[in-house]
Amino acid sequence: MKNTLAMQQFKKVYQDDALEVAVYGASPVGLIVLLYEGAIRAIQQAKVLMNNQRFEEKGVMVNKAVDIIEGLRVALDHSHDPNLSLNLEDLYVYAKFRLGVANMKNDPSILDEVANLLSVILPSWQELAKSNAGSQPAGNSTQRAPAS
Repeated sequence: MKNTLAMQQFKKVYQDDALEVAVYGASPVGLIVLLYEGAIRAIQQAKVLMNNQRFEEKGVMVNKAVDIIEGLRVALDHSHDPNLSLNLEDLYVYAKFRLGVANMKNDPSILDEVANLLSVILPSWQELAKSNAGSQPAGNSTQRAPAS
């Protein structure tokens, strides 16, 4: 059930056909990398839009980042490493909260804060994706990939 919810969340976030192909072709850890990159990109775009006072479009990009982060949260696998997954869940909840504050207050520094938090973690996922070369089963990572 959780994997189905995660897949629905991912589909909602990634509606571009080319990106959808990349998402469906990615390994479980590769999918997590794509999601982190997508969230960071959405936050950076929101900041540009915020600075240009394009607030409606900024809100769309902040919501996209929140949706991606929620997808990451839903896909957490608490059975593999409960302490790590709980820490990641706390981070995702915090990031979503801070994005909401940034959106309401139009505060680009908060967008930077969340993008930096995700950027600190992203290299670890990228390294894991490289070392596994797509061969790691979904159940062996702290995050569970969505079922097809």
